[in-house]
Amino acid sequence: MHHVIVHNHPLSRLDWNHLHRSEREITNEKRKAIEDMISSGMGGMDSFRYMAHDAGGDECVGHTAKDHLNCVNIIKMEAVKGGDAQNMVDMLHAQSVEETDFFFRVKFNEEGRFCTVFWRDTMMMEDYDLFGDVVVFDTTYHETIESFKWLFETFKKSMRGRCPVTLLKDQDHAIASAIEQVFPETRHRLCLWHLHQNAVSHFGQLKRDRSFKDMFHKCLSGCDTEEEFESCWMLMIQTYALEKYPWFERLYKIKTKWCTTLNKDFFSAGLLSSQRSESTNHSLGFNTNKSTTLSKFYEIFVDKVADWRKKEKNDEFQCSRKIPHSALPLTGLLGHAAKVYTLRFFSDFETEFIKCISACCTHTHVEDNIMFYVVSTESDGIKHRVKYDCSNKLISCSCKKFESVGLLCFHCLRVLNINSVCEIPNCYILKRWTKVAKSELWDRFTINEVGIGCKTKNGVPWRHEMARKYYNLLLQCQENDQAREIIENSYSRDFVTINTMIGSTTSTKQVEHSDGNVNVLDPEHSVTKGRSKRIKGHFQRNKKKKKSGDTSSELPPKEFGSKTPVVRLFY
Repeated sequence: MHHVIVHNHPLSRLDWNHLHRSEREITNEKRKAIEDMISSGMGGMDSFRYMAHDAGGDECVGHTAKDHLNCVNIIKMEAVKGGDAQNMVDMLHAQSVEETDFFFRVKFNEEGRFCTVFWRDTMMMEDYDLFGDVVVFDTTYHETIESFKWLFETFKKSMRGRCPVTLLKDQDHAIASAIEQVFPETRHRLCLWHLHQNAVSHFGQLKRDRSFKDMFHKCLSGCDTEEEFESCWMLMIQTYALEKYPWFERLYKIKTKWCTTLNKDFFSAGLLSSQRSESTNHSLGFNTNKSTTLSKFYEIFVDKVADWRKKEKNDEFQCSRKIPHSALPLTGLLGHAAKVYTLRFFSDFETEFIKCISACCTHTHVEDNIMFYVVSTESDGIKHRVKYDCSNKLISCSCKKFESVGLLCFHCLRVLNINSVCEIPNCYILKRWTKVAKSELWDRFTINEVGIGCKTKNGVPWRHEMARKYYNLLLQCQENDQAREIIENSYSRDFVTINTMIGSTTSTKQVEHSDGNVNVLDPEHSVTKGRSKRIKGHFQRNKKKKKSGDTSSELPPKEFGSKTPVVRLFY
């Protein structure tokens, strides 16, 4: 009887081999691939199924689905291992180092906890320089006057002190007070949609009264003159006995903030409500919930902005190559508009042009080489006065649509048509509505600058290109034993050489922490409705309180962030 050293029977079934711990390993390379898939929006099991499909089956991956999900959880936990707020501040600071004009500010409470944050990237600042005359502001939660004041002041600093011409907001006292202090020269406008909803929600019996809704809507945006507005308002108050309701009295006192008739001298880009801002909140809401971390919200927001900019680039491309469709011949004023305006704005211009065809125009008199006209339509009978200086190609209308929207009204177009004007005067073509609205940015930014071109962060394009090359090479070698041997020997040799080089470089390189980083505490978690406070456990009850004299961990300053940008003198 003797001992046989070599096993003469299998230790495990062949189809179980990939399940043994010794055969399962998530290498650094596989972990990096998992991180890329997770950051692109793939779920844990989706990324595992993709790797299994690419490898040729679950047994060929080199780890199980459970190992994969554990790795995904570890990746997510490591992202906030230093604290959620700390991680977000680090991400903002890292972006400010990478992007020169990136701006952010973080505000802390008295305990040093993260409480308020604001950021904007370079392209946001450039867009504001081009289109910042109208700003829509919306908030989901009610804050204090000081909170909004800090936000507006920080916003103003980030935009080099430039204030918007018109700011559209909802009916919130704290926001209104903050705007008056920070933007005293800005025209404050109230969201008409919110006003309409508040009007019918305050009074139960009026919710079902269609005539009241129509009359109130006319007071909001359907009157052409101040006299017509006053008459319509008084008729509504008397018809529905609204004198006893203080809400309507307070609303009338601030009529200059919501009545479109009284705001025609100020440019508003045709925006009457903050629904565009709320649609932004809605689009982000699909990817966020109450358990979403701050850093995750930042990543979702950055990805969403990137999607919007891709769509914007596609729209710019389509406008540059497409000719708008029209039921009318693209000649004269309409043809000129098709060449200069974007596809969407051309549709608005076409609507006005069609109206001008059926409009009645009467020449009244001439004064100092300026011709005066009265233009009206049979449908409404409202007469608008148009002045036209043919020598200087200057035109104006009493409806003031161009002043508020930047689009010539059909009253002006009718007069231009009568005077055989075939092109829109240059002074009435706002660049913001044209196909070349952002041509300044096209000239200023190069292919490698922020917002333009392909991202090269972390060498992602190079890695993918090399992976494709090697993958195609492996496909060619898999049927040839000699070629496979060459690949394996080459890999072994290169593996040793590269690890030796990287190891020596890493050992001599010291990690430098930016002086701008601070220790940030997470904000206090609020208890949601319907949940009672959790009973403290043994370790929490016995946890020692920090002594007042303990300064081992200093609190961060009240504010932290990047430097305020200087005013750009030349564009």
